Amino acid sequence: MTPPPAPTAGTKTEATLAMGWLHTARFLTTAPTLEFLPALEVPEIAFVGRSNAGKSTCINTLTQQKRLAFASKTPGRTQSINLFTLGKQGITDAILADLPGYGYAAVPKQDKHRWQQVMANYLVTRANLRAVVLLCDPRHGLTELDDILLEVIRPRVEQGLKFLLLLTKADKLNRSEGAKALSIARLQAGGGEVRLFSALKKQGVEDVAMLLSQWAHPPPPTTP
Repeated sequence: MTPPPAPTAGTKTEATLAMGWLHTARFLTTAPTLEFLPALEVPEIAFVGRSNAGKSTCINTLTQQKRLAFASKTPGRTQSINLFTLGKQGITDAILADLPGYGYAAVPKQDKHRWQQVMANYLVTRANLRAVVLLCDPRHGLTELDDILLEVIRPRVEQGLKFLLLLTKADKLNRSEGAKALSIARLQAGGGEVRLFSALKKQGVEDVAMLLSQWAHPPPPTTP
């Protein structure tokens, strides 16, 4: 197998800038339901996934902060949408949205249904939503709830919403398992981006940081 090309100086600089930008993340607010979310115009990037997919750890790794996103010892306990500001010099230019994990068996059934509806409404109606990052443990693959979420956002993805399927805990896969997981995920992502990610080994961290930064700061449209 041919080794990947070494990163260029430009790419390294871009990665450093992207990581520095993510490090500016600060807690903004928490919303138990959609009506408590502030109306914002800056791009919003939502992180979603099953309760045990490593979402809080991923956000903390990307922002280089140990407890920005709270990782509960009881998965599924957090039942609010948490927003974090991003931007240098105190100027907010993007928002990270941490949506509650779903699918954990210990959460009462009525709470599961309520949050599935809240999340669906958020993903369909949030006006400034620019991108969705769906986290998945590749050892278990996409679940029925993941598939439902993909169907919910598909119309918006077709209209330009950015989408990343992030395969977490990649350090638990060997090279051939990782390649297989990527191949399967690309078929399931519906044209979205797919990346392997490991908070432990820092695999994919800079790549994902650059992708999120590019999505939050698209180049201005060129005039004819």
